[in-house]
Amino acid sequence: MRIARLLTGTALAVAAAGAAASPAYAAPSGGLEIYPATVTPGTTVTVNTTACGSGGTATGDASAVGAGTFTLAPSTHQEDAVGQFKVPPSAQPGTYEIVAKCSGSGGSGVKNKQVAGDLMVTVTSTAAAGERQQPHPKGHVKTGVGGALGPDPVQTAAGVAALAVAAAGGTWLLHRRARGDRI
Repeated sequence: MRIARLLTGTALAVAAAGAAASPAYAAPSGGLEIYPATVTPGTTVTVNTTACGSGGTATGDASAVGAGTFTLAPSTHQEDAVGQFKVPPSAQPGTYEIVAKCSGSGGSGVKNKQVAGDLMVTVTSTAAAGERQQPHPKGHVKTGVGGALGPDPVQTAAGVAALAVAAAGGTWLLHRRARGDRI
């Protein structure tokens, strides 16, 4: 019973540490939220912030990853300014800083406030919910070994015929041996 408690306690500690290390969806108050935070080239990224106040707008800058500038406009969510950009297919793996600067057109009058967040570009997809999966390879691998059914029907027919002759010959020899005939 004592070992079971020790193992359970260790499992809970590991789970808590994993949860603490996992990135949360919500950004700190007034920060820049990036979703998804880990992407592959070609993915559309959504960025939002509450830093610009109710009805505020901002100009986003994703030029670090090669996507240029984009606009964050007021959203239906309380005090959120939301925008999107597409990670270029030529983007290299790495971590990039995405920034947004408030324009001050909101009711709270916030202007020139800058917030930032990190975007991680990877080569392979994490296949998390909402993300597209990478396609699986298709086709033949040329190893030089050959397969049971090759692309040439003449060779396939010759192989089948050779196997049939060998089977018939083997059956004939076994039949003669069973009858006691000498070979």
